[in-house]
Amino acid sequence: MYRAIEKLELLGDQLGYPHSSNVRGTSLRELRPRAGRSPWRAFYQRVGDRIVLAAIGPEALHDPRGFRRAIGTALARLDSINFE
Repeated sequence: MYRAIEKLELLGDQLGYPHSSNVRGTSLRELRPRAGRSPWRAFYQRVGDRIVLAAIGPEALHDPRGFRRAIGTALARLDSINFE
């Protein structure tokens, strides 16, 4: 996970698939360590000039319920933060 976060920090929005992808139905993106071969995902969103890592959860195929829960957690955290 650490190396994937380093890549995100270095490349930002230029980090594309298979390392990062949209989370359907949300404003989130998922960081996909090991080019998607990891069972873990980090959920993040760009807010202004920052990238905010809001939650870490399981990959959807391994644990669909945990994946949805992590998305809910990420969205709630982002809603609760004052970015001004």
